[in-house]
Amino acid sequence: MAKVNTAPIKWAQRSDSLYITIALQDVKEESIDLSDSELKFKGKSNDKEYEVNIEFFKSVDAKDSTYKVLPRSVQMCVMKNKPEGDDETEEFWPRLLKDKALEKNQVKIDWDRYVDEDEEEEAGGFDMSGEFGLRLRFFKGRHSRKKKT
Repeated sequence: MAKVNTAPIKWAQRSDSLYITIALQDVKEESIDLSDSELKFKGKSNDKEYEVNIEFFKSVDAKDSTYKVLPRSVQMCVMKNKPEGDDETEEFWPRLLKDKALEKNQVKIDWDRYVDEDEEEEAGGFDMSGEFGLRLRFFKGRHSRKKKT
């Protein structure tokens, strides 16, 4: 059985969303499963198998989240769930993962997209036009793209 490597993850956030990058080039045969509490990814890059299995710090809105497989990475815009009964309050999370120890080993901050909580209005949301364009894929449960033989 081939060794499965942990894929490198970078993340940034706004009060209403998370921007997650799986930093692998030329991903093939990817399988992405996003639920309201966790993300599971499997794929091949440079003939090596990679995976990610993370549980989010708080719940997310899987059905309104999107992803795109690009030549240098897999990028995701994951929408945060709003607190029950509160239509206005959105908040910054102290970390991406529920497990603080896993966070230190598996996740890095995406400094290119990082914005301080008090500077969010100036920076605005994530720019989805260029990278995400018209070929967005919406999460609706499990997604896989296998190489046809």
